[in-house]
Amino acid sequence: MNRTTTNNIFNLEKKTIVLTGSAGRLGSGFADVLSSAGADVVLVDIENSSNKKLESKLKQKYNTNPLAVNVDISNQSEVKKLKQIVLKKYKKIDVLINNAHFIPRSHPMIGSPFENYPLELWHQTIVKNLNGLFLCCREFGKIMTKQQKGVIINISSIYGIMGPDQRIYGKSKLNSPPFYSATKGAMVNLTRYLAAFWHGTNIRVNTLTLGGVYDSDLHKNKEFVKNYSKKTMIGRMARKDDYYGAIIFLASDASTYMTGSNLIIDGGWSAW
Repeated sequence: MNRTTTNNIFNLEKKTIVLTGSAGRLGSGFADVLSSAGADVVLVDIENSSNKKLESKLKQKYNTNPLAVNVDISNQSEVKKLKQIVLKKYKKIDVLINNAHFIPRSHPMIGSPFENYPLELWHQTIVKNLNGLFLCCREFGKIMTKQQKGVIINISSIYGIMGPDQRIYGKSKLNSPPFYSATKGAMVNLTRYLAAFWHGTNIRVNTLTLGGVYDSDLHKNKEFVKNYSKKTMIGRMARKDDYYGAIIFLASDASTYMTGSNLIIDGGWSAW
């Protein structure tokens, strides 16, 4: 392949990309930009209605071959079934993007102080998030090992690499729960483990660590938005599309010499 032009380096045409959490705020945007680059995106989410609509939209908009699949990624049998569905339809997998993350916002104890945090909530979220990550990496990693080729991208957060600044939240009740830091931090080091484990196999594993994304529905507390923005060098919270270039970079041949790394895009939050 001629990699001397920008179009070739970032081209994802006919690449099969499995994207978990595809129906969410970030996931739907990732699905769109990956499809715009020519990829056939397997849309994996438990929110089936929105996911099916996304499949139809991408097919019409980009003339690609997406597929929406209703899967609980923390369920081993469902992930194995997903793997067989992907192999039957596409015969291969080029990229796995672990974007799904479970946060039970409606749980009455979600904002509890750490000293009073319920074990059942901790256990539920750790199992959902880490088991899902493990199972997807394991099952699709088996295919990549046979292919001797593949890319895994784990979507983490700045709160996976540094402590949440509790001072910025005030009365917003948007404080990051303890399981969020624990699971996002685990993602970063599982990336390193897998990159090292699969060295020499042409399987690349990287983390994309994101700063906070503004959501008009979620972030109605102006004081919180102001406090958060002050902590960034850019002076604002992220927009969804601030991360689209990074996901294309990591999924494409533009990053062929990158593995075991953590690409941090946080508006300068962690660089002060």
